Amino acid sequence: MSNNYDNWERLVEAVLKREQFRQLTLAHSRESSISSGSSSFNFRFESLHLEASSSKVNETDGERLLPSDYREIIPSCTPGTSSDYSNGGGLSATSSSVGLSRFSAAASDETCVSGEILPPPILKIYTFADLKNATKNFKPDMVLGEGGFGTVFKGWVDSKTLSSPKVGTRMMVAIKKLNTESCQGFVEWQSEVNFLGRLRHPNLIKLFGYCWEPSELLLVYEFMQRGSLDDHLFRRNASIEPLSWDIRLKIAIGAARGLAFLHTSDKQIIYRDIKPSNILLDGNYNAKLSDFGLAKFGPSKGNSLVTALFALLISSTKFSLQTRVMGTHGYAAPEYIATGHLYVKSDVYGFGVVLLEMLTGLRVIDQERPIDRQDLVVYAKPFLSQKSKLMSIMDAQMEGQYSSKAALQASQLTLRCLESEPRKRPSMKEVVKALKQIVAIGKPK
Repeated sequence: MSNNYDNWERLVEAVLKREQFRQLTLAHSRESSISSGSSSFNFRFESLHLEASSSKVNETDGERLLPSDYREIIPSCTPGTSSDYSNGGGLSATSSSVGLSRFSAAASDETCVSGEILPPPILKIYTFADLKNATKNFKPDMVLGEGGFGTVFKGWVDSKTLSSPKVGTRMMVAIKKLNTESCQGFVEWQSEVNFLGRLRHPNLIKLFGYCWEPSELLLVYEFMQRGSLDDHLFRRNASIEPLSWDIRLKIAIGAARGLAFLHTSDKQIIYRDIKPSNILLDGNYNAKLSDFGLAKFGPSKGNSLVTALFALLISSTKFSLQTRVMGTHGYAAPEYIATGHLYVKSDVYGFGVVLLEMLTGLRVIDQERPIDRQDLVVYAKPFLSQKSKLMSIMDAQMEGQYSSKAALQASQLTLRCLESEPRKRPSMKEVVKALKQIVAIGKPK
């Protein structure tokens, strides 16, 4: 019996070491270097390669999923061609066993809306001339915003073909143009195509296509009429109406559903950059996560011996990937900043910061506030746990719109998300459920 136990222990240790090495290797490959010439880019696409073989059971909710695996594919298309990114057009995969994996993050309840991981990206490939035409030659009055990646313009395409617009069939889109001097911008462009080209969910921004030409990289997204949560929450434009309690909860639920979808997919995805400026809003205040430039794959949940051993020894909340610390100051989880270890529940901490901003109407970091209040998380945490003090930090623009019970439950959920230890934080699926329970409390009497 003792010999059998010793042999099993050695086997477990060997498998764990091999799996950890594999994960670190994958993490390193995703941070692969970029070689660029004077007139062209040479790069590798990281992509989800989905194999429609035998089905497996998701251990957390008993749901039937199609297994998937991670592979890389290399673009074989020639820069400058304008064609649809469908049925293999534009990319040649390294394997012919590419299938469709459709799944729901929670098939048995309605806390998370179903989504899809698609086969090789069905995206439109635009020429630079197409997008010059769509944006009126990138006129300054077409600019929607600026970021580290580059400039975002509004433009018009044909509503049916997504090609150059025709009279009466135009659809507004957002066109992100890479700053060619930004190396990080190129990596983000690549990541956007990798993830948003394959993911479909009501709470993720929709990517229509891209342009890849010498020295020109652009992305074409659906247009979000109300801009970002950041625009409304902090109201840089005085003409924007303050968000009501109900609308804030609606936005929070939408963003949480998007994260829950990513976290419960067969190949877990860690978003890594949740913040108000990355939560976009349509005309009805439906929230959609945007900007997947920092997204990472988490540990796989396959049905192999490795996974069985991991299930015995390590919970998914303890497993991490070591990677470069990247993100936005104030939203990154403490364990990620301290060690570089990235957990699925690192996203939950960032979401807790966003919830705190929505409750208070204050930015997480503001050096114009008194020194003891500059870091909102440090300042506000003691108020969140005490009902008598909570009302003193709630956004005054929501006064009279919520009951004290609803506010207290929201503050308690925020505290749970902001736990210093990842294992103590709720899953995003649990966060969605808790937010819906807060909505059910209703208005103050």
